[in-house]
Formats: sequence, C-alpha cells, structure tokens
Amino acid sequence: MSQGIYITSGEPGSGKSVVVLGIMEMLAGHSGKVGFFRPVVRDAQKPDNITNLIISRYDLKIPYEMMYGCGYDVARDMLMRDKDEDEDFLKLIMEKYKALEKEYDLIICAGSDFAGPAATLEFDFNAKIANNLGCVALPVVKGYGRDATQVVNAAQGLLESLEERKCDLLALVANRVQSSLVDAVAGELKRVMPGDVPSYVLPDVPILEKPTVGEIAAALGAERLRGHEDSFNREVKNFKVAAMELPHYLEHIENGSIIITPGDRSDIIIGSLLAEASHTCPHIAGILLTGGLKPAPQVERLIKGLGESVPVIAVHTDTYTTAQKVSSIEGVLSPENARKIAAALGIFEAKVNSIELMGRLSRARSSRVTPLMFEYEIIQRAKSEHRHIVLPEGTEERILRAAEILRMRKVVDITLLGNEEEIRQKAAALGISLSDMNMIDPLSSARRQTYADAYYELRKHKGISPQMAFDTIADVSYFGTMMVHFGEADGMVSGSVHTTQHTIRPAFEIIKTKPGCSIVSSVFLMCLSDHVLVFGDCAVNPDPNPEQLADIAISSAETARMFGIDPLIAMLSYSTGESGKGAEVDKVREATKSAKERRPDLKIAGPIQYDAAVDAGVAKTKLPGSEVAGHATVFIFPDLNTGNNTYKAVQRSANAVAVGPLLQGLNKPVNDLSRGCTVTDIVNTVAITAIQAQPKGGPA
Repeated sequence: MSQGIYITSGEPGSGKSVVVLGIMEMLAGHSGKVGFFRPVVRDAQKPDNITNLIISRYDLKIPYEMMYGCGYDVARDMLMRDKDEDEDFLKLIMEKYKALEKEYDLIICAGSDFAGPAATLEFDFNAKIANNLGCVALPVVKGYGRDATQVVNAAQGLLESLEERKCDLLALVANRVQSSLVDAVAGELKRVMPGDVPSYVLPDVPILEKPTVGEIAAALGAERLRGHEDSFNREVKNFKVAAMELPHYLEHIENGSIIITPGDRSDIIIGSLLAEASHTCPHIAGILLTGGLKPAPQVERLIKGLGESVPVIAVHTDTYTTAQKVSSIEGVLSPENARKIAAALGIFEAKVNSIELMGRLSRARSSRVTPLMFEYEIIQRAKSEHRHIVLPEGTEERILRAAEILRMRKVVDITLLGNEEEIRQKAAALGISLSDMNMIDPLSSARRQTYADAYYELRKHKGISPQMAFDTIADVSYFGTMMVHFGEADGMVSGSVHTTQHTIRPAFEIIKTKPGCSIVSSVFLMCLSDHVLVFGDCAVNPDPNPEQLADIAISSAETARMFGIDPLIAMLSYSTGESGKGAEVDKVREATKSAKERRPDLKIAGPIQYDAAVDAGVAKTKLPGSEVAGHATVFIFPDLNTGNNTYKAVQRSANAVAVGPLLQGLNKPVNDLSRGCTVTDIVNTVAITAIQAQPKGGPA
C-alpha cells in the first residue's frame, strides 16, 4: 500500500503551491515512484498551473483524468447536499485515488481551492478527504499581512481543527511570513506544536506573488503581438493605465509596470518602447493594448525596428474592464518560469529540514481506517476473486437497487429468486436495468425436485416427508440455501423483509457448522471514525455456555483476520481479572481459559471490563502487563442482552457504521440483513459474504 501526503490550508492565499513543489522536489530525489493527485479541479479538461508544473517538471506519465477526483462544479453541488450524496462524492474521489495508488509508492495530494459559497466548507472537506484517503496532513498557514501573534494564532486554530477531526499530522508550514518576523514565528510555533511534530516558516518572496506578462496574457486570453519568449517571463510589479498625453504619462511609469492603453494610442506605444530603450527612464514589463485595436501599419513598421525585448499583448475588452481584470491576477508557478521555480525551491530548501521531514515521513504512515475506506477495501477484495451470491428477496426494491450497483461495479455474480416477470416489472418501474441478471422462480425451477430430495434425506429423521420437503423448497430461503449447499451459489444474503430466523434456520438445517465449531454465532464490524472493531455475539445466541463462548471468541478472531484486523480479544464481564465473583463472571473466566487452551496462538484477556479493554490508562490500573487490555479489537459479550444493547449504544452514540450481523461457524457463508437495512448495507453485506466464500477469506 502506498503512502499519501495531503497538503492543505484553512484559507485562500497561503501559497501552498510552493510547499507542493518543495515536497515533490524533496521526494523526487529519493527512491520510489511519486504520484500527484488533486481531489477537486476547476477544469476537468486541462490541468491547472500547479498540476501542469508537476507533470512537466517531474515527467509524470499519468493521464490527466487519473490525477483528479472531480470538477469544482460537481464538488460544490455535492457539498451543498445531504449526507448520503456527500458520501457518494467521497467515494467518487476515493475510487480515483485508489486507482492511482496502485501505480505509485507515495502520492502528493494538493487540497482544494474553493471560493464563493463553498469556501466555508473547504477545510472540513479537505480534512475528511485526507482521512478517507489514509493520508497524513501537511497544513499550510497563511502568513501574509499578519504579525507574529496572528500567524501563531492561525496555526493554533488550524492544529486544533485537525485534532478535532482526528487527522494524522506530518508537519506544519507557515508560509509568506514577513521576513523580519520569521525567527519570532519559528520560535513561537515550536512552543505550541504538539508532540514531536515539526514546523517550518517560509518568508514572503515577492517574485512569487507577482504575475508575469505571460501569466497575464494567459489569464486574459490575450494575443501576443511581439516580444521574444523570455520577455514574457518579466515580472509585473504594478500596472499603469495610460490615458494622459505622453509627457504626463512618462512621469508616472515605474520599474516593472505593465502599460494598459487603447491599441490606437500610437504616442503611448512609441513613448513606452523608447522609455524602455532609454537609460534615463524606468524599465517597463510590457504593454497591454485594449479595445481590439492595433497600431497603424506605419507605426507597426516603426516599432518593428526597435527589437523584441518588450512584450506587447492585445485584448478585445475596453481599458477599464481590462484594468479591473489585471488587478485581480496573482502570480503562479508555471513550467516556463525557471526564475520562480528556483526562487520557490531555494526558500523551501533553506527553511525546511528535509532530513527531519523524511525521517518523520517514514514513521508517519496513517493507520486510520474510516468507514468509507473499509467499504472500499471490502468491495475491492470481493472483486479480486469473483463469487456468485444468491439473493432470495428478488422483488424487494432495496435488493433490486443493490443488485444493480453490484452488477455495474462487477463485484459479484448474482441470482435473484422470485417470479421473473414480477421482478422485471418492479425493476422497470424503478428504472433499474437488470437485463443480464440471472433469475430463478423456486416454484417452477427444474432444480426444485432435486433440492427437495436432498432436503428430505437431510431431515427425514425429524419426520419430514417427501411432500413436505417439496413444499419447503418452494420457500425462497430454503431454495437459496440449497443453491449454496450444492455449490451453485457461493453464498446467500437475505433478511431485508424476512426475520432472522427465516433466514438462518435453513442454514442450520442444511449447511450446518464447521468441524470443531459447536455453535453458529455472529459479529458486527463496528466502523468508528478511524478504526474498525469486532463485536460478537450480538444477534444470535441468547445465553451461550462457557464452551460456546470460547467458540464465539475463536470464530470472531478468524473473522477479524479475514478483514485485516489483528485480533486482540477481550472477554467482557462486569469485573476485571480475579476481582469479581459470581456465576456470570465465572462463566467468562471459564470461557477465557478454554479459548486459550484451544488456541494458544491467540491473544485473549478476560474477564475484563469494557473500559479496561479500550482505555490504556484504565488498563494499567486494572490489568497491568496485558497485551490486550487498552488495545482490544475483538469484544466478546457474555450474552445477547449485553451484546445487542452495547452495539446499538456504540452505533448511535459514536455515530459508528455497524456492518452485520455476519454469521460465522457455518460451512458456507449465509448472512442476515436487518429489516431496516439500506441499499449500502446490502451492497456491503454481499461483498463481505463473497469474501467469506473466497479461499481462506480472500487476500487480507
């Protein structure tokens, strides 16, 4: 997995392009492939200035469409909408980032540059993106126009906001700080920075802030009339509107001025060119002709002999409008301007300790797993080894919508159960395309008798007759379970309109438990803001005995590993260690002992209270020396009453995403949905079921 650095700011005008360039230059000198990504761009058709510079300077062979998440208009509209659409937007960006991540060892992300109504949402948006991409954040604080106290206060505010959003921090850069204040700001920042996080202070460099004639020409869409290529790199320090007669005008020009004048003012044009040639007048940066007018042919012939040292550009807008536009143009870093690039890199390399930053980068890989990251990973793992999942509730709207998503994303192959005509009519009414979806009606299927015969053999000792078996197989849950039993589907997901018992009873009767496992149990994958925990059993077994509780712990550890979670198992009770007495705590103590004897390779602690399991400070007091206490990832509840209430309390109070219940202990995967499930819940559960059906749960 590659690593990402997310460079962002809390406000416009921070000059973060200089930091992006400096970081790219620093990393380009080390081994490994470095990529570049922007979550949002203003123009989806052509790269912006910083993207163009990075592509050109570092010869990145990346198609432009892979280097950004979406366009500004899409981002703005999404951010103004509700939470579900916001998540769809984040998924869109994550999909494109992950595609790039496969090709590069490290990716530099340049945060968004919103303006207008969405500006107030920019910082929160960038923090959310950084977290969901698994990037470490490198915030840039604006120093321009601020005294030392104001710069430090702005930095503290930014740090507090990042901490509140639980972002992993690489370093902080204060940029465009007044040169005389650099040392003072650096000293104060060292005092307020958290832990060992470094801070760097870059002074304001005027050459970087001012646009060149070429940049003004590009911004205005101006025509280049004369001037050699290098002359368009002249820095424009100010602009002058030439409306006076020549003698008075000459009194007002300054070094680095761009002269804005109508194209028919031959006197101003000739006077400006002569002033540039004179040793007694200031040197102008260039001439900007307005109104769509150009000098008369006679004047053109005259100035042609004066050389190409002064660039002349022309626009169609009037002088007033043109002057307004020029006043708002800021300097940019572009591949053509070697002076600006050298100035930017020079100040970055002088003020940033690259050895310190590289050392910190090697240790600062984010371990964050957000709900969206987890969802992305399970979808990718499901796609990696295609499986076939049967969905018995084929006429339910949410099932149909989820089936379409799964088909379009090529996550799994699907069979829908139910009357085919009814399914297709329902799909057509919803505007859902299921043209190539496999559908089976259990009532008329040619496999019904074969399944009935098999069910009769399995259950005749329970008094089931052949006719009862034939009737039972007409039920979609039994038919779907038989498909899994015969290997005609790899797994089954149901429960959006059926009860848990209706979904899992056929699995108990037909698929049965794995060898060595005495009980079928369940877990919820609890996706918190930055990590995933495993809770079991919260849905199936009301009051497991000690051996069953040990089975649940072992099965839950295997499920955790299946989804990339290192199992540190907490056997929960109302007391910790040897302090408690009573039947309930003794049950947990016995279950812990049994689990440890059966699986000495697992790290298990119990009995243990929830606070000692999750809080390292409490763990030091209640269970010192434990590898699990304070760091638990798998939580085994003593009974269904405790587990079900706890998972719902955490889900609601911590705003966690609860994925499940996932059944474990069966020979083949069958999973139950909540009747209140969303389309996203169904998509995730199908993907998880596919992973469970892969050899050893698929690639971790």
